[in-house]
Amino acid sequence: MTLPNLITSLRIILAPIFIIYLIREDFPAALVIFIIAGLSDGADGLIARVFNQKSRLGSYLDPLADKILLIAAFVVLSVRHFIPPWLTVMAISRDILILLGVLILFLNQMDIIIRPSIVSKITTCLQLGTVFMVLSRDYLPQLYRFNTALFWLTGLFTIISGLHYMYYWFKVMGESVSEEQ
Repeated sequence: MTLPNLITSLRIILAPIFIIYLIREDFPAALVIFIIAGLSDGADGLIARVFNQKSRLGSYLDPLADKILLIAAFVVLSVRHFIPPWLTVMAISRDILILLGVLILFLNQMDIIIRPSIVSKITTCLQLGTVFMVLSRDYLPQLYRFNTALFWLTGLFTIISGLHYMYYWFKVMGESVSEEQ
């Protein structure tokens, strides 16, 4: 077990605590947990690169930890009417699409190289920014004025990212079929 994987595991453990604070609408506590999770996300990646501790397990755990935190946040904040339900449905649908694509490639015994594209990274940043904006709305009201614009921008990039993953999978599947002939 590497240090980055331990840090990522801590982020997964923080998720239920984060969810409890969200359900209670204790946004200051949820924001602290969210910031700790974000810092740990940066720390595990930095440590993995600097100390050459990248691992296959880490390549699965890290995005899983992000998804657990983001999906939980979107669902709870949507149910509590802080994030529009359509945005939550889009975010969850994209993640399900990604999981299905990976599963299809795996079931077809194809080598899966998971490297998030720049569009995917922008989408994740926007989704994290959306959650941060909602949680910090009482502390940064000037930022919260842009909530509708951020919701739409996040939705747009979520769609673009989902389509980008679909394009990639169709391309990979098409190349695989042509190689077999």
